[in-house]
Amino acid sequence: MSRPIARRLPIALAAGVIALLAALAIATAPPRLPDYAAVRAAYRPSEAWLTDRDGRLIDAVRIDFQVRRLAWTPLAAIAPALPRAIVAAEDRRFHGHDGVDWIAAAAALRTRIAGGRARGASTLSMQLAGFLAPELARPGARGWREKARQMRAALALERRWTKPQILEAYLNLAGFRGEAQGIAAASLAAFGKPPAALSNNESLLLAALLPAPQAGPAAIARRACRLRGGGGCDDLAAMAAAMLSADRRLALDPGLAPHLAARLLRAPGQRVRTTIDTATQRIAAAALARQLLGLGGGRARDGAVIVVDNVTGDVRAYVGGVGGASTAAAVDGADAYRQAGSTLKPFLYALAMEHGWLTPASILDDAPVELDTASGLYVPQNYDRMFKGPVSARSALAASLNVPAVRTLILTGVDPFRDRLWDAGYRGLTEDGAYYGFSLALGSAEVTLLEQANAYRTLANGGRASPLRLRADDPRVAPRAVFSRQAAWLAADMMADPGARAATFGLDSALRLPFWAAVKTGTSKAMRDNWCIGFSDRFTVAVWVGNLEGDPMRAVSGTSGAAPVWRAVMLALHAGAPGRAPARPPGIEARLVAFAGGVEPPRIDYFLAGTGQSSVAQAPAASRRPRIAAPVSGSVYALDPDIPIDRQRIRVTTRGATAGLRLLLDGRDLGAAEAAPLVLAGPGPHRLLLRDATGRVIDRVLFTMR
Repeated sequence: MSRPIARRLPIALAAGVIALLAALAIATAPPRLPDYAAVRAAYRPSEAWLTDRDGRLIDAVRIDFQVRRLAWTPLAAIAPALPRAIVAAEDRRFHGHDGVDWIAAAAALRTRIAGGRARGASTLSMQLAGFLAPELARPGARGWREKARQMRAALALERRWTKPQILEAYLNLAGFRGEAQGIAAASLAAFGKPPAALSNNESLLLAALLPAPQAGPAAIARRACRLRGGGGCDDLAAMAAAMLSADRRLALDPGLAPHLAARLLRAPGQRVRTTIDTATQRIAAAALARQLLGLGGGRARDGAVIVVDNVTGDVRAYVGGVGGASTAAAVDGADAYRQAGSTLKPFLYALAMEHGWLTPASILDDAPVELDTASGLYVPQNYDRMFKGPVSARSALAASLNVPAVRTLILTGVDPFRDRLWDAGYRGLTEDGAYYGFSLALGSAEVTLLEQANAYRTLANGGRASPLRLRADDPRVAPRAVFSRQAAWLAADMMADPGARAATFGLDSALRLPFWAAVKTGTSKAMRDNWCIGFSDRFTVAVWVGNLEGDPMRAVSGTSGAAPVWRAVMLALHAGAPGRAPARPPGIEARLVAFAGGVEPPRIDYFLAGTGQSSVAQAPAASRRPRIAAPVSGSVYALDPDIPIDRQRIRVTTRGATAGLRLLLDGRDLGAAEAAPLVLAGPGPHRLLLRDATGRVIDRVLFTMR
């Protein structure tokens, strides 16, 4: 062989080696990994969390369904025993190598060449590289090329990251069991505590999960026992069994307020601190669950409870439902619009008393009545289809009589009552009074339980209203007057009178508490909704029971449906601190009242100052409050082009003592009320007034011509 050829061989060999190394370098080149700051910034929890007023977790909403991970946990917020256990179990030379444990890698290679069982030599840095670049750890990626790429990625990672950063990121990105990713989710799911509170044994068990997350309790306990150094490990076996039990799943999501969580939580990582008190939430949910279980799904399947602090407006309990036999468990019963039933009556009587048109001792006639309306005759009935005859307003409200309520609405007018309900926070009343008609007195409008709770809280606070607070950072809004203090106090006193409601509910119903409380029940048309709302000096409790799908309840009354839940919650809230009757405000006077004809027994009753009476009798028919009888408010009349226009006049008639009163149509004087004038009104809406000599409006009617 010539010398030139001999010289060329080493050169060619070197070139081949260089080419081979270049090819190997290209083939094993790892993806570029992000730095620590970028990983932290890109981290997104899968959950959003709802906490109570003290910061305790009460519910969570899953936003990302790929994994389940909580907030990023800094290394300083993890019990030191856990990183030690992880390093001992997964990478005991972690603090001494540069990303690759060459000793462990050599031992694994030797074992493999000898035909032994493959041993893992992946360091924490290599595993973290796989977390950050999933292609490095895809299923089946166990060949030499993939392992080399992973090693090179780990070496590069260690040049840019510190050891504490690597360990922290590993603990937050590692999968522990099932879909729980990261130490925060694993610690909470396994032991119901944050990582900072983990004990040595708990840390060992979590470390033992990593090689085989789906292993059974016995295998997990054996591995943890080896990590601890052997010896008696019965304690670890018991802890492993408890750690993997189904009950532990509740730690990630206590499920105490799912409907409120769905209402308030929207984005991953969102943490909302509410005004909820966990103890009160549990009390309300348990009371509702017991009642629905007792009623049975065949009678009523759903319910909701709201508890409000009267002073602050903080919602202390928000139970939108409790599942059980519900066929619409995801629907929020606390924020669903349902027919109000008799629960609007306290506001009606408060309005009438505020204007001085009624007092608690005023006599109302609970007798059959037929009222002309735009859609025909309206004939209100009482719940029991019976009539009591003359009754006081106090008894009519407390006993929830329907006909007296309708007579009271005739006094106040439908539109003023509707407007006052709107002011009290009933935002479902979007139509004018004519739309609801006289049935508004009996609760034909739709309301939510939240609206009910805050409206009754308005009465508890002397007629002053302010918004409820669900979030701890909701602003505190200065209250505004909706009813006078005197009217609110009178309505509350009437609702708190057990004697006044005895004729309907008895003396020992669920509505009677061993301390002062004002309460009202209601049942909607066809038995679809049952309400019980009441307040003490400290709390307002509102309860709804029914079927969210709208089918009627069976054999459920005002005191057998929602009232037992209200009673149980009120008793629990006031244990050791009974409710106290509110002080009588200025402008209220007390009188001993006798009722003519023995309508009701004599009693001390209360009046607006200057309106007190010692003797009360039913007014003779001739002296009853005058009103416009026709046209009926809300009527719509059609002009017929085939009939002469002067023959399409409307006769205006009145009832009651109308001497000295005059009628006005759209501001034009029609003359004396007794004259029953005929009027010709053009197309469009019209306002008809009945007015006295001083200009005070006694009654008003709205009608439309087309």
